[in-house]
Amino acid sequence: MPTDTPVLFNFPAPGEHDPLTTERAVARTLPVLPLLDNVMFPRMLAPLYVAEERAIRAIEAASDRLVLAVAQRDAIGEGPFADLYSVGVEAVVQRVRKLPDGSLSVVLEGRRRMRVMELLSPHPALIVQAMPLYSDGERTIAVEAMMRAVLSLYERVVRLSRTLPDDAYVTAMNVDDPGGLADLIASTLPIPLASRQQVLETIDPEERLHRVSALLTQELDVLELEGRIQSQVQREVDRSQREFFLREQLKVIQRELGQDDPAQRELKLIRERLEAAGLPALARARADEEIGRLEQLSPLTPEHAVVRNYLDWLVALPWTQNSADNADLRLAAKVLEQNHYGLGKVKDRILEFIAVRQLAGAHMKAPILCFVGPPGVGKTSLGQSIAEALGRKFVRLSLGGVHDEAEIRGHRRTYIGAMPGRILQRMKTAGTINPVFMLDEVDKIGADFRGDPTAALLEVLDPEQNFSFSDHYLDLGYDLSQVMFITTANIADDIPDALLDRMEVIEISGYTEEEKLQIARRFLIPRQFSANGLPPTTLTVTTPALQAIVRGYTYESGVRGLERAIGSICRKTARRIAEGRSTHRRITPRLVERMLGPPRFEIGRTQEQDQVGVVTGLAYTGAGGDVMPIEVSLMEGKGGLTLTGHLGEVMQESAQAALSYARSNAATLGIDAKRFEKLDIHVHVPEGATPKDGPSGGVAMAIALISALTGREARRDVAITGELTLRGRLLAVGGIKEKVLGAYRAGIKTVIMPEKNRHDLVEIPAQIRGRLQIILADRIEQVQEQVLAPQPPAPERRNARKVITKAK
Repeated sequence: MPTDTPVLFNFPAPGEHDPLTTERAVARTLPVLPLLDNVMFPRMLAPLYVAEERAIRAIEAASDRLVLAVAQRDAIGEGPFADLYSVGVEAVVQRVRKLPDGSLSVVLEGRRRMRVMELLSPHPALIVQAMPLYSDGERTIAVEAMMRAVLSLYERVVRLSRTLPDDAYVTAMNVDDPGGLADLIASTLPIPLASRQQVLETIDPEERLHRVSALLTQELDVLELEGRIQSQVQREVDRSQREFFLREQLKVIQRELGQDDPAQRELKLIRERLEAAGLPALARARADEEIGRLEQLSPLTPEHAVVRNYLDWLVALPWTQNSADNADLRLAAKVLEQNHYGLGKVKDRILEFIAVRQLAGAHMKAPILCFVGPPGVGKTSLGQSIAEALGRKFVRLSLGGVHDEAEIRGHRRTYIGAMPGRILQRMKTAGTINPVFMLDEVDKIGADFRGDPTAALLEVLDPEQNFSFSDHYLDLGYDLSQVMFITTANIADDIPDALLDRMEVIEISGYTEEEKLQIARRFLIPRQFSANGLPPTTLTVTTPALQAIVRGYTYESGVRGLERAIGSICRKTARRIAEGRSTHRRITPRLVERMLGPPRFEIGRTQEQDQVGVVTGLAYTGAGGDVMPIEVSLMEGKGGLTLTGHLGEVMQESAQAALSYARSNAATLGIDAKRFEKLDIHVHVPEGATPKDGPSGGVAMAIALISALTGREARRDVAITGELTLRGRLLAVGGIKEKVLGAYRAGIKTVIMPEKNRHDLVEIPAQIRGRLQIILADRIEQVQEQVLAPQPPAPERRNARKVITKAK
């Protein structure tokens, strides 16, 4: 029931008689007019809009034009009077106008406070009996002082408020009644309904003035705080406007003087850099659009920095700049030979690329190579040599441990601090569109909830797609088709098939002892002399000393451990020189042991003697090839098979297949078939903390089982690799070169492998093939003849059965 016009008060003139103060306190029967969001005070003129049904009935029931105007509570309870306050104002209905929609427009004039004493009738209108409320308080000096204080506070409130009219204070000054003054001020303040009702229910004028004074103080604090906030905001706005006007004036002055402002100079510089960058049409259109946005933005806005950073990236990326390829095959071959020893297959592939580049020109697509090999064989440094041989820039990106797709594609510009992905960051570093780009450790990429970086690399490493690589930050197609990508990995099996299919895999196996000696002479010793400040003539490392280091202090496919050992010798020599002590000029094997301590490895890691049930297998790991002894033990039991040594599922199945072959061919092998039901067989592969898997140990397990069941000793200097079928056939396996090199390092004399791996022999260095006996076999019977001792006579076989350990 809101008011239509501002509230007015009808106070008697100063000195004029007020009939309401002398009227007797007699109870009256009145209809109740509920007021919604409003409190009526005595002497208050209020136009009201009445639409509620019970309010309309109250107006109609006012026979003598008197109603009791009572404020309505927020909470509605039970009973007809539960939602109304108990104190209201007796009001005279001055005017009633009925509107077309059935509602009423009413003008009320408040007369005096009244308290509801009794509910007489709830229907059709709410009729109550109410008693007038009067105060007998005297007008003392304290009341006069309180009136002045309230008027002073009210003056400040009116001056600060934007809602109170300027003449509100003048009206208050003309009120001579203390209670009336409090009522007037309470009705004009923007305070809650409950606070107004408290003022209405306060009968004593002095107490009412105290309550209004507290409300004025609270409102004044709010208005002063609001004023300070508005002043601060206005100052900021005025300063911004002032800076804008001054900047515009400065532009005009600089234009008259023939000078440009800093913002224009910056835009001009960006345009010049864009012209020099040679952007494609689509990228140039995007750049022009962003420059247009930059001109409209104030340098103080955050968006200005975002747009400027984006333009800087557009300018900094190479779009047309390229480096001329080296077309001299002899020079390229010389560079590759100077930096790396061996690695003929890789060098041939790079020279082939240069030759085809000469013939095909720009129409040739850049190859995507993948170097797979154990650690320390020079995969990463080989990429640098390839870049030097081609005359191109070299950039490297390590992918080990990358889990977020945004590392490759970047973040969208909506994110704070967004940047392009690492691919474009490295292209910016290279400064050309045709560098040699090495993606290191591609087999160690991970995937989690942030995405799969491998999926993003599919576009990078696909020649049919990378001519328009999409980076989230750049939001433009970027040409990577002229980049020569080289990836490295330790194990090709850990690379996703979709990614592996896009690359040309070149396997780099471990080095032989002769190759390590040559690498040490050509590269490692000079590098360590230079790193430790030793002149080249300080030391002479003899060949026997290098052989002692390789055999006794390293057991690896690469040369990192060898370089560390040489570096240790150089540091000890540098210390003796710095201390002024005499140094040895020649490094001999005996001196190597004094400097490096006792040898940590032995040249032959095979068994000390031939044994029953112990066979040497071969394994291929990320560190290269290695020997893998397989042990079989028999115990009295019920025919169970136990497999230990952290074996994978495939390797366990190979052991089951080996046992099945031995049982199905027991008669041929000279084994009593009934023994399988009385024995428990335990197959163990040492170094149980290392996981092992794969089918290549099947033949070695079968030979170890046959050796244990027949009592025939197995040769300790023979290593076996190959997958076994239930019919005794040998199937091809992988990693032949690495396994043969591992067998050679371990002191093995003979290696047996499947006949189907004959084509892999060309990968084995000639000097290794000359020092090892390599036997190719189609069936396991051929392996038995080479590995197992001849069948012992019958008495000896009976004694062999006694070797079986009783199970406790």
